[in-house]
Amino acid sequence: MKIVNRRRMNDEGSQNIWRSYSDMMSGLLLLFVLIMAVCLMQAQKNYNEKLAEQASRLQTQDELDKTQEELLQRESEVEAQSMTLTDLQTALESQASALSTKESELDESQKTLSAAQQTLAQRESELQEQQLLVTEQQNLLAQQESELQERDAALVTSQEKLDEQTRLMSEQQKKIDQIIGVKADLIESLNQEFSANQINVNIDSQTGAIVLDSNVLFALRESELTEEGEKILYQVLPVYCEVLLSEQYAGYVAEIIIDGYTDSTGDYFSNLQLSQSRALAVAAYLLQISDSFLDSTTSQALQEKLTANGRSESNLILDENGFENQDASRRVEVKFRLKDDEMIQELSEILAQTGETAAAESQ
Repeated sequence: MKIVNRRRMNDEGSQNIWRSYSDMMSGLLLLFVLIMAVCLMQAQKNYNEKLAEQASRLQTQDELDKTQEELLQRESEVEAQSMTLTDLQTALESQASALSTKESELDESQKTLSAAQQTLAQRESELQEQQLLVTEQQNLLAQQESELQERDAALVTSQEKLDEQTRLMSEQQKKIDQIIGVKADLIESLNQEFSANQINVNIDSQTGAIVLDSNVLFALRESELTEEGEKILYQVLPVYCEVLLSEQYAGYVAEIIIDGYTDSTGDYFSNLQLSQSRALAVAAYLLQISDSFLDSTTSQALQEKLTANGRSESNLILDENGFENQDASRRVEVKFRLKDDEMIQELSEILAQTGETAAAESQ
């Protein structure tokens, strides 16, 4: 019995050991599974974190690329702006050089004008001397006619030729008188025409110029005609130009001149610009209204003869004490220039022809 019981106890002990071993192995297996699960979860978490970090790095890289592109674009814009500024600086330097050149040209033009005025005065003096020479030649011709009348009948043919020459000389003398007196006649015609139209205008008896007050034509330091200024010009300019461009005088008039002047206030160049702008404004207004008092042919002649000049602060008007009269100095002058060169050339040809004829007759 004891042996049987011991066997039973041994069998039960063996079974208990195997059960314990089986339970232990199951527990180890479960533990291993749990450890594997935890490792997988940790690996999945690490993988997800690495993916997120990689995505963040890619996003950061994209942002860095975009930022770099923007920086390159801004650098390009800065370079373009720098080139633009360089071009502008070059243009400003070029304009400054051009202004300096124009100022030199204006000074040279002023010198040329002064020389031309001196030449004109000299030619007028020469014209007077030539008139005296023609008068002397006429007296000589009269003396020759008296001597020829005392000759015999054999010289009748020569006398007839001399009479013809005398007639030609008389016609030439009339032309010379006409050339010399045309300016005086023209100025007289201007005075008569303004008087007939009841317009009070002072015409320079030597030059035929009329002076218009800039204080009436323009606002201070402005170059746009005032309404009152336009009314005055509409009264004065048509009468003046109609006389100059009439059939009687148009052939003698070489130029119709509008000169603008300022006082000495301000610098020379700004005054030059202002005076030029004012002269151009008057000239433009004259051309604008020319169709109202001139036909198309005469209007075209006006355009060909009309010039506008800015004189800046030159030729200031002084009062009786020798001080500048600023109101009077701010003015616009309208005047004319005759074809002096053509007249002098014609007179020289007449005198040359007269001298040749007289020499032939004396032989």
